Amino acid sequence: MRIEHVGDHTLTVHERGVELFQYVYRPDMPPFEGPKPYLHPVRTLAGDVVTAYRPHDHRWHKGVQMTVSHLSGENFWGGGSYVRDQGYVDLPNIGVMRHEEFTEADGGRIAERLTWHTQAGEHWVYELRELTVRDVEDDSWALEFATTLTNVRGEALVFGSPTTNGRPAAGYSGLFWRGPRAFTDGEIVAAEGQGGPEMMGRPAAWLAYVGRHDEVDRASTLMFFDDPEYGSDWFVRNTPFPAVNPSLAFAEEFALPPGETLGVRYRIVVADGAWDRARLDAYAKDHPW
Repeated sequence: MRIEHVGDHTLTVHERGVELFQYVYRPDMPPFEGPKPYLHPVRTLAGDVVTAYRPHDHRWHKGVQMTVSHLSGENFWGGGSYVRDQGYVDLPNIGVMRHEEFTEADGGRIAERLTWHTQAGEHWVYELRELTVRDVEDDSWALEFATTLTNVRGEALVFGSPTTNGRPAAGYSGLFWRGPRAFTDGEIVAAEGQGGPEMMGRPAAWLAYVGRHDEVDRASTLMFFDDPEYGSDWFVRNTPFPAVNPSLAFAEEFALPPGETLGVRYRIVVADGAWDRARLDAYAKDHPW
């Protein structure tokens, strides 16, 4: 495993001659898109890209990102904010997640300090983030994403989503993946015999998305493991675009008291080929979470 620095804004992680991903920690983007670190492109071991960057329908979607769509009235997601009985409104409330420093960037592990600031410049969150590559096998590799969010605002931080503000089936908040447009209408498979678009707003220990690539005669599978203690409801779509998010606050708000810390961890398996349910179940059994 090899990590390379690209200027003062990007890390790249390489294995078996493949650049597994770029981690852009000092992004260059308009304030309206909610500047924050992101992973893109993310690749399979075959070299196929399984993330989308700045699609025309949602310019603030960038590969894999940690986001919060509604945080005590502020938007750490980008774009418009959903306002009850009004719909999406462009507001002066779009925050930024700032990279402060790496405490480790070696082998397959990246450890980072970040701070979250509102558009008005108030420091609300101190974050410690870890990205770890593990379980590199013949046709798959896994990324573990762990974060602790500490409330430094001085009063409670309320996590929510468009659904908690009145929009049905739009409970996105937290770690978010946007897939390539070619993955539209892909297959959704989840733990315990579940699957399909009806997983929107439901819990499951893991959820997988199978998509086919343009240009090459190949498919890829992404398998997302929820935090085993937090227990999210999934935001997932395969149309009009592919997206997966174990939501921090799908249908119910929760408050983080001042000085308290929220810790969550997730695993994303990036695999070559279209894995069927038997293969997914076997992976989950062989790689306990």
